[in-house]
This record gives sequence, structure tokens and C-alpha cells, in this order.
Amino acid sequence: MKLPNLIYWFSTTLLSILLLTNVYSYLFNHGDTEIAFELLGYPAYLIYPLAFAKICAVIAIVSSKVRFLKSLAYAGVFYNFGLALIAHVANSDGAGFLSFLGLVLLTVSFVFDKIMKPSNKFAYNL
Repeated sequence: MKLPNLIYWFSTTLLSILLLTNVYSYLFNHGDTEIAFELLGYPAYLIYPLAFAKICAVIAIVSSKVRFLKSLAYAGVFYNFGLALIAHVANSDGAGFLSFLGLVLLTVSFVFDKIMKPSNKFAYNL
């Protein structure tokens, strides 16, 4: 297995575990998650749609069947982690580490996905 492929799958696996851990917390620890959302200034009714969106994002990122859906999933997860990091920093609660880690894993996964499967193959043949 080539090194870029290994880095891609390692970062994507860790990103998927992080997202699915969030989904587990959203669904099975709803009371605490609702309190955390309200403390960060987000409405509690976003919990279930976010859980569904994160499950769909993991499926789209791992499957690689439709490139548009994969790009859409990367963008959605980027906004989710970015807004979560901003909310944690604004509240000064010190809990933004997982959001930052998610952004790092997402960036590594995205960059190595583009290295492995470039959309414009002619640009790399020059």
C-alpha cells in the first residue's frame, strides 16, 4: 500500500470514528447534548438533523461512489467543525479540541483524497 493511500485511509477512518461518536452522543446521550447545544447558543432541535447528516457524510466520504456527494460531505463537515470550534472559543469553555482535531483530520483526508484521485488528471502530467 502506498503512503498517500495509507495516510488517506488512516485520517478518514479516524474522522469517521469521530463523526460516529458524535452521532452516538446525539442519539443516546440526548439530555447532556441538549444542554451543551444550548450553552453554545445553538437550538436543541438541530441535534437529530445533525446526527442524520453526519451519518450521511460518513457514508459519502467512505464510499467514494459519487464525487459530488463526497465534496458536499466534506464541505458540510468542514462547516460543522468550524462553527463548533468558533462556538467553543467564543464561550471559552476549553472544549474545542475535538473540533480542531476534526478539522485537521478532515483537511488531511481531503488533501490526500485529491492527491490519490485528482479531478483534472492532465494537470499532473505536465
